[in-house]
Amino acid sequence: MEFAMIQGVRLEIQHIPATGPHGTALAPIVFLHEGLGSVALWRDWPARVCAASGRAGLVYSRRGYGHSDAVPDVRGPSRLQDGQCAGRLLPDYMHQEAWQVLPALLQRLGIEKPVLLGHSDGASIALLHASRYPLAGCVVMAPHVLVEDLSLRSIEAARTAFETGPLRPKLARYHQDVDCAFWQWNDVWLSQAFRSFDIRPECAQIATPLLAIQGEADAYGSMLHIEALLTKNHLAAATPHLQRLPGCGHSPHLEQPEASLRLVANFLQTVP
Repeated sequence: MEFAMIQGVRLEIQHIPATGPHGTALAPIVFLHEGLGSVALWRDWPARVCAASGRAGLVYSRRGYGHSDAVPDVRGPSRLQDGQCAGRLLPDYMHQEAWQVLPALLQRLGIEKPVLLGHSDGASIALLHASRYPLAGCVVMAPHVLVEDLSLRSIEAARTAFETGPLRPKLARYHQDVDCAFWQWNDVWLSQAFRSFDIRPECAQIATPLLAIQGEADAYGSMLHIEALLTKNHLAAATPHLQRLPGCGHSPHLEQPEASLRLVANFLQTVP
């Protein structure tokens, strides 16, 4: 298990070496997990994507997830502690990850202009990062660009499953501090302040090649989220590739791994 110290926080990381003959000349892929994800919860899919594309990869667990440092007093009031955010996450937590933590991590590891591949919250973080920083390409699966009632109903159901159902022991296998991992995500999403989350203006600034994948049976978001990516005002922006997966829910890489892998590998053939 590897770690990197970023802004005083220890983050769990995993390097995937390039396997293709030209792998070191290709932009590496950085994988960004969902709201309850971690390095381990990606399973073998990052390695399969890297093998199919011949690229190197980096997977990391955000603070409070996997084996990364936890957030102190995750259900306490939001505040600064030793210069770091402590207590509850703020509604702009994905902006902070995209514009502060991720750039610091990439700089620390010497990665320039990677391909970002994000799922759910990780997809939103990828979009936010792409709105400000140059990238070779961007792949987003089930991104959140605004808050829908559909999403909130599913997140409320997840809270019930964590408190009284099987979700807590299931997640405990993947997170060193399972309560931190769950409540930092669930509390901020169900807060009144988060209802105004809307990153469509930022998405309109994305100029990098973009692939967006959405399951048609996603309980956490409708097609609105990837269709919103077609509304662009940046003259240099390439038209996004939008892919709908019939019969697929919120996790295309787990529910339809072969179809998702094929879409991503084909897209990456067009990325410098």
